[in-house]
Amino acid sequence: MARSKSSKAWLHRHVTDPYVQRAQAEGYRARSAYKLLQLNERDRFLKLGMRVVDLGAAPGGWSQVAAKTVGPRGQVVALDLLEMAPVSGVRVIQGDFAETAVLQDLLQALGGESVDLVLSDMAPNLSGIALSDQARSVALAELALDFAREHLKPGGALLVKMFQGAGFQEFVVALRQIFAKVSARKPDASRSRSSEVYLLGTGKR
Repeated sequence: MARSKSSKAWLHRHVTDPYVQRAQAEGYRARSAYKLLQLNERDRFLKLGMRVVDLGAAPGGWSQVAAKTVGPRGQVVALDLLEMAPVSGVRVIQGDFAETAVLQDLLQALGGESVDLVLSDMAPNLSGIALSDQARSVALAELALDFAREHLKPGGALLVKMFQGAGFQEFVVALRQIFAKVSARKPDASRSRSSEVYLLGTGKR
């Protein structure tokens, strides 16, 4: 089957993307690894020895960065609905984060301990219906926030992907009720045409 013009254009942008090329050269599974590296270079929320939960982890680029940064004294537990190949130093759980049984598997992997940092790069499968896609994106961010509220240590941090649109400002307000500082970041590795923004809440109350 012949490729459409749009799919050919996407493929060309992908293979010529400098972050895709860099990820392939440096052994990262996805260009998204550089988003986390750039965000952490600015705000230093990911540190040696931390206990970290990575939500929406597949294919594993963020987990790779997190595991390298926290080192053998730290812990990284990654969760995604999609299958994810093993990452050295990372416990991988496959399942729907919205399901109670999957959440229990995650808590068991953490040994009942609170965490220092929650990372969420979760995003819905896009339907092309803007209002629906935005609502589903907000719902995923709210799941990450609920988990952070219950399982982050005092002083802990949450980094969560959001898309600008309906519900964005309300979510920022909800973050400010839980964290001492909330910042909006768009790393250089985030494609300029994307409406994604990373919200960082630090200093959990």
